[in-house]
Amino acid sequence: MDRAQKEQVVEELGQIFDSSGVVVVAHYEGMTVAQMQDLRARMREEGGSVRVAKNRLAKIALEGKPCASIADFLTGMTVLTYSEDPVAAARVAEKYAKDNDKFVILGGAMGDTALDPAGVKAVAAMPSREELIASIVAAIGAPASNIAGAIGAPASNIAGILTTLEEREAA
Repeated sequence: MDRAQKEQVVEELGQIFDSSGVVVVAHYEGMTVAQMQDLRARMREEGGSVRVAKNRLAKIALEGKPCASIADFLTGMTVLTYSEDPVAAARVAEKYAKDNDKFVILGGAMGDTALDPAGVKAVAAMPSREELIASIVAAIGAPASNIAGAIGAPASNIAGILTTLEEREAA
């Protein structure tokens, strides 16, 4: 890899560190190509990505970035999983680590907050952005449906009473 290629990799990594909601660092020593492809496919389904880069280049790209705290995790055979959604990459990495003992989460960063393995697990347990939006919409819509039900209820009660009275008179 010549100097121009290294500079390009550093620039790409810098953009990843700037734009990602969460970055998770893990060891992947001993994983097969098929296992790595499976991890990439799972991450892609959730809107995240997987990147293997030289630790030295990643440390250079981290200088001055909010997630610079992950530089300490960049030793040995490391892989970066990241996503714009602050939960997706952590959730996929945590689930994959449970299924594959060769994939060991070292830590990560969420913005300028450093995460240890327990922190990554806690982030993975959080609801995703879409789930939060759905729950907010449901909370906003619930009072309107309750009001509509309350307004319609007296009319249906009166109709039921009138029907009962008519049946009594007919009998």
